Amino acid sequence: MGINNWPKTDRPREKLIRDGEHTLSDSELLAIILGTGRKGYSALDLARMILQRFRTFRQIGQADLRHWGQLKGLGKAKVSQIKAAIEIARRFNEEKIRDERVKIESSGDVARMLMPRMQDLKKEVFKVLFLNSQNRVIDLIEIEEGSVNQARPIIREIYHQALLEFASFIVCVHNHPSGNPEPSSQDKQFTRELVLAGECLFIKCLDHVIIGNGEYFSFSDKGIIR
Repeated sequence: MGINNWPKTDRPREKLIRDGEHTLSDSELLAIILGTGRKGYSALDLARMILQRFRTFRQIGQADLRHWGQLKGLGKAKVSQIKAAIEIARRFNEEKIRDERVKIESSGDVARMLMPRMQDLKKEVFKVLFLNSQNRVIDLIEIEEGSVNQARPIIREIYHQALLEFASFIVCVHNHPSGNPEPSSQDKQFTRELVLAGECLFIKCLDHVIIGNGEYFSFSDKGIIR
């Protein structure tokens, strides 16, 4: 029986409006994102099937299209809706970092803030935290030009932005899609050049953090950046 035929008190959307989204189960929240079910299955049935297949929202976010093919009744449109909702939640965390002017006191602070999103990315992404003189975040940006293997374009872009932001310090972060956060020789060379460039501009690079799967590497913690 479709959700529209349920008593109104049991419908996820009506329950959310009446009692608040925090009262809904994971399946009910997912059913609202799905909107509709398929023949013989309500949206809530499909939501339960998805959670039974993937277990957690993190694993749902990691799954690519070939993993979804085992679940009948979920076309590209519904899968896109789910993945978009999960990405919104991840980006919300980064907005919070900017808005609350979070203070960075250790590599652990950086990892706690950025690992939830960056550990699951399928490609290498480079982000920079710009800090004021009290180590509070002014801005968090993603560098789109180049990669760690193209160090100089990235370094120019980083410090150009740091000057625009009037930043006193920076912390650079990138992920390893392999899940292993150990730095490559290119990572080490890039970090050396990054620190030297900052010294010339009197903008100190406090750390370069590499995010892996549930773990991270800090150049500062290892004494490579002082």
